[in-house]
Formats: sequence, C-alpha cells, structure tokens
Amino acid sequence: MPLIEISNLTKHYTSGGETVEALRGVDIAIEAGEFITVMGQSGSGKSTLLSVLGGMNHPTSGEVEMAGVKLYQLPGEKLADFRAQNLGFVFQSFHLIPYLTALENVMLPLAIVKAKNAQKQGAARQALERVGLGAKAGRLPNQLSGGEQERVAIARAIVNTPHILLADEPTGNLDSRTSDEVMALFRELNAAGQTIVMVTHNPDNGRYSDRTITLKDGRVV
Repeated sequence: MPLIEISNLTKHYTSGGETVEALRGVDIAIEAGEFITVMGQSGSGKSTLLSVLGGMNHPTSGEVEMAGVKLYQLPGEKLADFRAQNLGFVFQSFHLIPYLTALENVMLPLAIVKAKNAQKQGAARQALERVGLGAKAGRLPNQLSGGEQERVAIARAIVNTPHILLADEPTGNLDSRTSDEVMALFRELNAAGQTIVMVTHNPDNGRYSDRTITLKDGRVV
C-alpha cells in the first residue's frame, strides 16, 4: 500500500466572482522512501497540491490518504496533531525567526513535545549536525548565508523525524552552486529513508529525485 494516496483530488477557488479550478481530478500514489519532484509552469497547481497534501488546504473533493489515515476526515485538532507528528515543511523564503539563533529556530517544532529542554536542545543540535551546521548553532539568521539559512530550515523540518518531508521551491532563492548543495542534502536525507515531495520550477532539480510528476492546468500530464 502506498504511503501517500491522492484520489480524484479537486480544488476550486472563487476569485472576482469566477471559479478557478486549481486542481482537476489529480490521482497520485507515492511509496515510502520515494523522492518525488512536482513540476509545472506557474499556475499549474503545484503549490496548491503541496498545501492540500500538507493538511493546510481542504480540497473541494477527493481524498488524501497518508499512512492509512484519511487526512481530511480528521477533526481540526487531530489533523493539526497528525501534521505535527508526520510532516516536515521546507519553504522557499526560509521562515526563520530573525531574533532566534539557528538552534532556537530548529527547536520551534519541539515546543509541543513533552520532553526536557536539554533533550530538545540535543535533538536540535543533532538535526543541525545532519545538515552540516553544528558549528553555527549559536548564529542568528542574518549571520548566515542564504544556503545556510535554507539548511537551518531543513533541520527544523526534520527535527521531529517526520515520515514525510514537503518542500516548496526550496532552492528558489539560491544560486546554482548552493542549490546543488541543498539538493545533494535532500538526496542524502532520502537515501537515509526520508520520503520527500518537492515542488520546483527548476528542471535541474529533477535529476536528484526518483520520479517527476508534471502538472498542467491542474492535471497530471
């Protein structure tokens, strides 16, 4: 059974009195341990698909089943708990808190975890070590390069050891060399067993993944 099963997924928005069909009957199955890139032109539905997959955007119709759980049949609080326990998110614009150190930023998802502060710090340090930033745990975001900030964001996403990592244009703000370094890191995480679904506009990133899904006008092509 696939880890993620998306069945006949649709998402409609109303804009200026008109209905916009962002997703139109999308069917995708993703196995545990796969590294998937989702590609397509702007407006093809990539980011909408990722937000629905992440439990942040209720579909108009259709089903998202993850690890045997029908995501949108969960009540709000249980959906939030499922998301916190099973999903990690990496965004293009990093979303780091500027006045917190790298270590403190990585510790943020652990706020809801019942554990001693020392244990949380240990988990955050371990996540920073995994992305090669153990020595820069005490630095603020503005003391880090763009690539290092992205690595902190990745460490924050994996600190809870989620089953699934969702990434939205993670190299969109990076130069090509730094992009390759970040993609190599994703490949390492995937080789260690992490299931990854990444939205990207960069065709070069597809060579790091197992499979590319292309969207056009809200449909898989």
